Amino acid sequence: MKAWIPHEEGRALLGPVPGDVTIEVVPRPELLDVDPRGMRFWVPPFLTQAESVDVAGKLPDLAVVQLLSAGADVWAGRLPAGVRLCDARGVHDSPTAEWVVAAILSHLRAFPGFARAQARRAWSYAEFTPTDELAGKRVLIVGAGSIGAALRARLAPFEVDITLVARTPRPAEGVHGVDELPRLLPAAQIVVLIVPLTERTRGMVDADFLAAMPDGALLVNAARGPVVRTDALVAEVTSGRLDAALDVTDPEPLPADHPLWTLPNVLITPHVGGSVRGLLPRAYRLVGEQLRRYAAGEPLINEVVDGY
Repeated sequence: MKAWIPHEEGRALLGPVPGDVTIEVVPRPELLDVDPRGMRFWVPPFLTQAESVDVAGKLPDLAVVQLLSAGADVWAGRLPAGVRLCDARGVHDSPTAEWVVAAILSHLRAFPGFARAQARRAWSYAEFTPTDELAGKRVLIVGAGSIGAALRARLAPFEVDITLVARTPRPAEGVHGVDELPRLLPAAQIVVLIVPLTERTRGMVDADFLAAMPDGALLVNAARGPVVRTDALVAEVTSGRLDAALDVTDPEPLPADHPLWTLPNVLITPHVGGSVRGLLPRAYRLVGEQLRRYAAGEPLINEVVDGY
């Protein structure tokens, strides 16, 4: 059988490949410039869009799609019957958690303002000090999967009060259910979103959600843009009542004339949370394990069910 991967360097990172498996590097599958017959295991490019998903219907022997992303929202429910979908759960835990911590600290310690002052060569001590600080903050993490656990571990040394929320409560682990959000939000000074994008989470951060957050709170979105109602967020941050740090937006990319760009209380990065130098080695370790499991007829891990 054949397996498609999107990076030439992935060949060396896969580890041992079963003898009956041929690896082909296909960085742009939408071109279909290679023979798809016999291709059963496909690793699409990182952060693929709809045009790549549509290719799946043109691959007659496709059996498994192994993503390099933790989110499967672009793919879930769109593959031909019988094709198994697996995400990259675990691969992005450390870089995404790092981005969240960096975004929180950058905002609280006024780094964006200092960077703007540096660009104009201004010694801006009086303009931005005293800054806020992370120590003592109450942090609500909405999304208690593997990234949530990684984030909790990285925030704990900062002397913060951490509360986790998941779709289903896990009392033994101290994880609350989403139905408790109306009670939890008013006490949260920092709210971090790391939920998958599903029909249940699309638009969950609406005007009521944001209104429940206290004045001066920070919303951090490291999930997917459509988890947040953009118009509601714009209203709150424009008023100055809330602040935001965003690695994802809706729409994405964010148009150049969008009001979020120019607000001093909004930090924006272009969906870079998982784009680190260690991505490919971690990702292809998972791909190699999955490929060996599939070739041996063993159960796959990270199989997507109900959208994630």
